[in-house]
Amino acid sequence: MNLRVFYKSLMFLLGFFSVQTKAEREVNVATWGTANQSTLAYNWSASNALDGLSSTCTHTQTQTDPWWMLDLMKTYSVNRVTITNRLSCCGDRINGAEIRIGNNSTALLSNPVCAVVSSIPAGVTYSYLCRGMNGRYVTVNIPGNVKILTLCEVGVYVISDNLATGKTAVQSSTYGLWYAKQAIDFNPGFRNPWPACSSTNIQTNPWWRLDLGSVYRVNRVVVTNRLDCCPERINRAEIRIGNSLENNGNNNPRCAVIPSIPAGASSTFTCNDMEGRYVNLFIPVNSQYLTLCEVEVYGEDDTCEEGTEF
Repeated sequence: MNLRVFYKSLMFLLGFFSVQTKAEREVNVATWGTANQSTLAYNWSASNALDGLSSTCTHTQTQTDPWWMLDLMKTYSVNRVTITNRLSCCGDRINGAEIRIGNNSTALLSNPVCAVVSSIPAGVTYSYLCRGMNGRYVTVNIPGNVKILTLCEVGVYVISDNLATGKTAVQSSTYGLWYAKQAIDFNPGFRNPWPACSSTNIQTNPWWRLDLGSVYRVNRVVVTNRLDCCPERINRAEIRIGNSLENNGNNNPRCAVIPSIPAGASSTFTCNDMEGRYVNLFIPVNSQYLTLCEVEVYGEDDTCEEGTEF
């Protein structure tokens, strides 16, 4: 039995390790979006459910079918949603609330239901499994007349198979506090780009490089452009994948050239299982910034052969 077959056999027999790895990659994406609600009472705004403080809550007026909505700004595969109920009083107001996830922004209450909240004790956080439901909008609503919706905290958790998570990134230069690692923090920076996106200074041939730590077969790279301004800065960027650090990795084989990405959008580039440890983005022009709000890399570890029998 060669080493690769042994490795594959061992990973199969100890498959529970993959579950632990996924759990470690679970990310709360709720605070990266923007919240709204059907009505406002006592200045308890929709954003209070995203401030990390269970002592500040949202509050609608008394109404029919009150709702709270979170716009994640892009579609995610949601693993679970958490809700923290208020502590001070009225804990039964959450009873019967529906958690919905989907992409319909004009008819939020038509999006699929993840779970129905039977009850949550005062001041307690409950978790509801959504098992990979896809959607940009997460809604909590209470059907019925003469209802009030109060939420003290909402979490939205996704499991990332993104190979870039936890790896190392560097870039040719750094503009201010726009560090290279911020392009792989899983935060697309829609609300505030400067602590969540990377950027070089203006220069000739700016580049950004991700070190995956070992060789992978990369099938796709997803690049998210900044929302607030300057979407044209990504134009003509090249994605290169390989094992060489010659010319800072920019001489590795090319996966794709990015023609453009709309502001705040994510574009996927298919790389057809290109093998490499390094993923580079660089722009071969004079006097340009390279700004990246998120880079995701998907593929398979090349230490393991597909289809190997044991």
